Amino acid sequence: MHYPLPNVILQPLVDIALREDLGRRGDVTSAAVIPAQTEAKLHIVARESGILCGIDLAGLTFKTMHPDLVFHAHLEDGATLTPNTVIASIQGNAHAILSAERTALNFLTHLSGIATTTHDIQHLISHTPTRLTCTRKTIPGLRDIQKYAVRTGGGRNHRMGLDDAILIKDNHIALAGGDIILTIQKAKAYAGHLIPVEVEVDTLEQLERVLEEGVSLVLLDNMPTDILKKAVAMCHGKTATEASGGITPNTAKAVAETGVDFMALGYLTHSARYLDIGLDYI
Repeated sequence: MHYPLPNVILQPLVDIALREDLGRRGDVTSAAVIPAQTEAKLHIVARESGILCGIDLAGLTFKTMHPDLVFHAHLEDGATLTPNTVIASIQGNAHAILSAERTALNFLTHLSGIATTTHDIQHLISHTPTRLTCTRKTIPGLRDIQKYAVRTGGGRNHRMGLDDAILIKDNHIALAGGDIILTIQKAKAYAGHLIPVEVEVDTLEQLERVLEEGVSLVLLDNMPTDILKKAVAMCHGKTATEASGGITPNTAKAVAETGVDFMALGYLTHSARYLDIGLDYI
């Protein structure tokens, strides 16, 4: 089910992006060549196949630029796009439409790219029970909408921030004294009963010790698939498993086929391509 983000989250992003693009004098090109009162109707059109995401941001961008613009979305986020699909129409002052064009398309192309990449990888692993998740490897300031795009594409979110859960990594262990068990025990004492505790391991020996202590989840980091499969078997019935570390569309299928419960890909947000979407005068 589609749950769009509220405007209270989106509006600050739109304001910052428009202010950045308009600079100190606004759209000097439109001002120079198009009469100020010119009216126009333009259409947002997909130029390749993919999954739509960011339509509310696009509409809000145009309405913020000029409240009298009429923005009509023909599709909702999550819709499947094919080349020449008309996504939305905008009617009103031509200066305002052109001034907001790039900002609106930047949101749409970026978020639709993330949603499409997520959808494509989810399709690759759909024959397995593994659930696809993103990471905190996001563009500063855009995490909420990038993670929303992952959900739109059929993926799940890992931690939204450092306050969601305890995830003990190698640096935490080293700076906490070097003992993985004592580090876990400290974390459990701090967490209470509401904060899950996850621990990163990169060897089967580490994993064996962690399982003896017990945690909510183990992060199996950068393990070859043969070792990962053994780790998943060791964890069966004891704790949930999550694979991470350089997973790409080329390796996702093999990782999922090890039987791991979750698969975390920074790739979804830091390496997803832009989807080609344009604004056309038809």
